[in-house]
Amino acid sequence: MTLVEQQWSENVYTAEGAVLHERVHAGGNETRVDVRIHRGIRVRSLRLGLAGAVDCLELRLLGPDEEGGIAVDGAAGRWAPVPIEYKHGTTRDEKEYEIQLCAQAMCLEEMLSVPIGEGYLYYGESKRRLAVALNGGLRREVEEGALLLHEMLESGRTPPPQFSAKCRNCSLVNLCAPRLSALNAGRYLSGVLEETIGGSA
Repeated sequence: MTLVEQQWSENVYTAEGAVLHERVHAGGNETRVDVRIHRGIRVRSLRLGLAGAVDCLELRLLGPDEEGGIAVDGAAGRWAPVPIEYKHGTTRDEKEYEIQLCAQAMCLEEMLSVPIGEGYLYYGESKRRLAVALNGGLRREVEEGALLLHEMLESGRTPPPQFSAKCRNCSLVNLCAPRLSALNAGRYLSGVLEETIGGSA
């Protein structure tokens, strides 16, 4: 909806999420013996037609017997990139978050020419990380989602809303009006027409 219709509305959850991301990106980079941390990294995939930002990218020094990784300027050894996406709230399973993280990893893979098998979701309220295996199923969902996204943008049509429990805390609930599905709107209009026709007869 925000992409196609250019609409946005703020609420306490989106505001708290924005503050969390600002803090993360403003945290600066860190260098330790075996870990390097970079924040607010811009990424893109020409193949998928996606672009965005990784909240936090950890580069972990691989052991002498481990394969893969990338070279880092001014540092010895090979380093494995691990994307971390920050989320407001407490630890929970959210497929949408996992797909977002996987999309970020796939962008990084294309940019760095290195496979990435794992990433993390970090929840600000519970201050806990949730490991996410970036498997074939998630990758297929990213590819299918990217395709649908481009089709939607080209058509200029917003998909019909699907009401769920998540709508309760969504900042766009009043703009989206998910309870007014096509079926409900049809029933409402039919009722209005019946009352109008019946009342004038």
